Amino acid sequence: MNNISEVVSQNLDLTVNKPLKFLVYEAFRKTIILGQIPAGERINEKEFSERMNISRTPIRFALRKLVDEDLVEHVPGIGIIVKGINTNDAHEIYAIRKSLDVLATITAMQKMTKEDFEDLKNLLEETEQLNEMDEIEEVLIRFSQFNEFIYEKSQMLRLKSIVMKLQEYVIYFRDIAIHSKERRNKALVEHWAIYEGMLEQNEEKIEALITEHLNDSLSFVIKEMDVLLNDSSR
Repeated sequence: MNNISEVVSQNLDLTVNKPLKFLVYEAFRKTIILGQIPAGERINEKEFSERMNISRTPIRFALRKLVDEDLVEHVPGIGIIVKGINTNDAHEIYAIRKSLDVLATITAMQKMTKEDFEDLKNLLEETEQLNEMDEIEEVLIRFSQFNEFIYEKSQMLRLKSIVMKLQEYVIYFRDIAIHSKERRNKALVEHWAIYEGMLEQNEEKIEALITEHLNDSLSFVIKEMDVLLNDSSR
């Protein structure tokens, strides 16, 4: 429990201007998704409170939200047990995302104006400049903005909500992978290709490009999950 408390504390960013209960929730969530609290581990609310020097109220709030997200479960007579996510979950999430991203992108391209395409092009050019300067965090923001732009232009609000929820489960792995210069370069090339496919109104090309893009992303996620699993088993 001591080591786990230390990891959660390291993921607890108190510099962010949010209520403590949300910061604690995000710290637990990140720690669990990254596999730094192994599946099957029991979370003792009282022990965490004492070791992290935080009242039990925000910890209780965090655990309730994690139960709702199915990242932990409450087992009667035992307490809160970590479920986490595994490679099967990642494969399932990406399989769903492929279908939804293709639908969103094709729908968006059919509704986008000339000005919208120009805005998307400007976003990619800005991302390219930031990538050349190794402004990693800014590049990550622009990558997210690229996806959000397409979801927004699809005008399918329910689809956007579903996709963003799915993406939350792998965003920490994605961020780790994108810190690789090679992966950032490739992801940017793939975004440009998707943009060109949208300009051409080529549905088959878009489906192929998005499938390739998300397959590449999944490969990096699985690789990071395997590394973290091996590290935790030592």
